[in-house]
Amino acid sequence: MSGQILYIIAFFMALLISVVATLTCRVVAIKLNIFDTPTSDIKTHKISTPYLGGVAVAAGWIISLLFIRGVTNFPTMTLRNLRAVICGALMLLGLGLIDDIKFKGLGFKLKLVIQFLAAYIVVFLFDIRINFIPLYWISCFISIIWIIGITNAFNIIDIMDGLSSGIALIASLAFLFISLPTKMIYVNFCAVALAGAILGFLPFNLSKSKKIFMGDAGSLFIGFVMASLSVGTSYTFVSEIGLFVPLLILAIPIYETVLVSFFRIKKSKLPFLGSKDHYALRLEKMGFSRKKILLATYTACIIFSLCAYLFTKLSIVYAMLLFISVIICMWVISIKLASVRMD
Repeated sequence: MSGQILYIIAFFMALLISVVATLTCRVVAIKLNIFDTPTSDIKTHKISTPYLGGVAVAAGWIISLLFIRGVTNFPTMTLRNLRAVICGALMLLGLGLIDDIKFKGLGFKLKLVIQFLAAYIVVFLFDIRINFIPLYWISCFISIIWIIGITNAFNIIDIMDGLSSGIALIASLAFLFISLPTKMIYVNFCAVALAGAILGFLPFNLSKSKKIFMGDAGSLFIGFVMASLSVGTSYTFVSEIGLFVPLLILAIPIYETVLVSFFRIKKSKLPFLGSKDHYALRLEKMGFSRKKILLATYTACIIFSLCAYLFTKLSIVYAMLLFISVIICMWVISIKLASVRMD
């Protein structure tokens, strides 16, 4: 079978499995009383909602990849890297699942330790890392920080229905289309399978009658896969400025993490502790509906992804001008958001 057909199969298989798994996980969560109950003032939902949506996304992603593996002779390097990403992603899925089910949750120190171990496996044992840095140890160190940071970024931004998962859907498609020229085939299949799995879950997350959350299991799992894919291929087809491509594709989660950390530190709080300083909640405080916030976020993600694509085509001068324009726009928006009082 041709590569295009395999991508289509991977996408729709992940989607269908995710739909079935989401419905099943919702029933299981209700029977086992696995709910996200709004018991603290940092919760943004009003009623108890079943968890385990992240398990459904992971099931669609993994089963789809295993099927493609069974009908395709992957190159040795691709197969090796695919195993690394699956291994690390399952560790994060388990971590999030324990945190979702455990009544008081796990401490952030233990979470960071497990995240470090998962990143260590990918970076040191399988050599999936940032390759443009010539010094090996510095490259590994920055790669681990990047993977842990992006993993937590998708967890931090998961404060509104459809926000984290919708961003991940757009980002995974962006990585697919931008990385298609690469020989690292596992990046393409991981991305297209993740997009299908998320699309199968997203309607239920936005539903009123059959709502389900993906929980920390889903956000950490998705964040880890996104981070691993972003360092799995090269974007410097025209100039070295292509190194900024992952920053643009993942701009919204990165921006959210920096913004929230800034406000929390400003209040003498640890960045790891919850608060209502998220950009989405600030927009809501300004009078925007959640539907408009999602629409604006998705639009921004698509625009950033298009900019990322242009970065692989433009010369360094025009790419830098584009990047500076993006930074200026985000700075202006930040000033406006900072003026909103969050009690």
